[in-house]
Amino acid sequence: QVRLVESGGGLVQAGGSLRLSCAASGRPSSTYVMAWFRQAPGKERESVAVLWWSGGNTNYADSVKGRFTISRDNAKNTLYLQMNSLKPEDTAVYYCALRDVRDSEYKYWGQGTQVTVSS
Repeated sequence: QVRLVESGGGLVQAGGSLRLSCAASGRPSSTYVMAWFRQAPGKERESVAVLWWSGGNTNYADSVKGRFTISRDNAKNTLYLQMNSLKPEDTAVYYCALRDVRDSEYKYWGQGTQVTVSS
């Protein structure tokens, strides 16, 4: 069973930075994809950044390109999201998720961590 635990959320002023972490245990396979999603109040959950673990390829939502960076530490089985130049519209609960590269939907989710950006 895969378990994902996020940390690093908090309150920050606009223009500030935060780094989220997602520690993964019990990897389901050797080829998988991890991602960060977010959900703001009254809005649908959206994908923020995606990383293909074996090759390191990444993909970002247009709204965060140039400001957010997704990365990994293989030795620690940890996924990161470095968030710079934060805006009030980045306020949301951020979730990390994992799926096998052959699956279309994410099977494993963390509990979420709140990010609040004040103006």
